[in-house]
Amino acid sequence: MRVSTEQLQQHLARELKPLYAVFGDETLLALEASDRIRAKARAEGYAEREVLTADAGFGWSELAFAGNSRSLFAARRILELRIPTGKPGSDGSEALQRHCESPPQDTVTLITLPGLDWRAQKAGWFEALDRAGVVIEAKPVARKALPEWLAGRLKAQNQEADAETLDFIADRVEGNLLAAHQEVQKLALLFPAGGIAYEQAREAVLDVARYDVFNLGEALLEGDVLHLARMVDGLKGEGVAPPLVLWAIAEEIRAIGRVVDGIAAGRTPPQLWREAKVWGNSHQQLMQQNCRRFSGEQVEAALLHAAKADRMVKGLIRGDVWDELLQLALRFASGASAKPLPKPGKMAAAAQAAERKQPALF
Repeated sequence: MRVSTEQLQQHLARELKPLYAVFGDETLLALEASDRIRAKARAEGYAEREVLTADAGFGWSELAFAGNSRSLFAARRILELRIPTGKPGSDGSEALQRHCESPPQDTVTLITLPGLDWRAQKAGWFEALDRAGVVIEAKPVARKALPEWLAGRLKAQNQEADAETLDFIADRVEGNLLAAHQEVQKLALLFPAGGIAYEQAREAVLDVARYDVFNLGEALLEGDVLHLARMVDGLKGEGVAPPLVLWAIAEEIRAIGRVVDGIAAGRTPPQLWREAKVWGNSHQQLMQQNCRRFSGEQVEAALLHAAKADRMVKGLIRGDVWDELLQLALRFASGASAKPLPKPGKMAAAAQAAERKQPALF
């Protein structure tokens, strides 16, 4: 059984299962999910807590021993198993499956793992966890969902903000949910309950955004050029290597080209995603919504531009590599833009200046 981190609180209000597994790359949400499970268990009388960590020296027989042991002082207990690597190995796989087949009585087992790829989620031990208990994935909050997430956090501390203010805060904390949580808490300390004005947020919220180069593809698809400009500028500021940024942009352009060709040939979405190597539900959904905005001519011109940027990265021609990468991304994405540009600000001016600096390639 799977539930999201947002659904977990409602689930725990109804029942407490004997086994939970929390995994995912979003540290804040994973910690909060584990804390909620522990709090529910303590409220139900599970007073004792035992923690096992499956590190290099861990023997998987310890899990069976802990499951079979009983305390003289507490009838109910929480048994936590932490697997930092997310790879239990063959011994761990067998031990976890045996544990799932016969969960210990009067025990809530909480297993915590890092982010797992699709292969690990298809493994026998993980599927056993899914069948025997509740699996919660701590997924990163996407940029477009961040204002709603922030609104929920503000509401929990009796504060609120309008859409423009939430969007401003989201721009400043994107990709850094732990820092976002701290910034929201800071607003509760600085301002009383009620509405948070835009000027108050602008003065109080620090720019703690962090960008993942592997999210560039989805930003290209969405066609929000100002967000894309912030991402490229942020990656530059974080010292990401230009060849990696160019690779991420070019790979998405190639994938879009394959999808466009596949649609013209009458292929169905499952075939398209497999042939174009478009993985993940969110990426596939964005591709399906936006791929028709692009043409084969746009893809070809963008790849020629990418080749020019590649020569610049290698020092074969002169030029500002980051400026070229920004222009490549903006020119390709702007052909797919479905939303009007926000009021020009600092990043808007940078993006518009980049558009005017050289004649369009396509």
